[in-house]
Amino acid sequence: MKKLLLIASLVVGGLTSVQAQQTSPVWPGCEDSEDLKACFNQKLSQHVRENYEYPQTEDGDYVRGKVKISFTITEEGKAVVKKVEGSEPKVNAAAREMIEKIPDMEPGTLNGEPDDRNFTVPFNF
Repeated sequence: MKKLLLIASLVVGGLTSVQAQQTSPVWPGCEDSEDLKACFNQKLSQHVRENYEYPQTEDGDYVRGKVKISFTITEEGKAVVKKVEGSEPKVNAAAREMIEKIPDMEPGTLNGEPDDRNFTVPFNF
């Protein structure tokens, strides 16, 4: 009987955790969007176009490179850079600055409570 109760409670507990409700962070201007993830991606792309400043060498040539940026939208809705990986330090620094300019947003939620959301995005600059 004890084994049956233990198994039943594990099954019920497993079903409860499977039904966890998650939402994505909501970028300003996406509040009424039917597809929040698509709107988030569109706004991120627009943000990159408008806020990334190409670094230059001492000769005035633009420095280009590939980066992979890991960042979190915190439960307060702020973008926090965790890691920038790339071979060009100037590009890495410019990419970090660009992500740090992401506007505050409505955070993602887990079961109705604000929750951190992690992102890793590759860019070619």
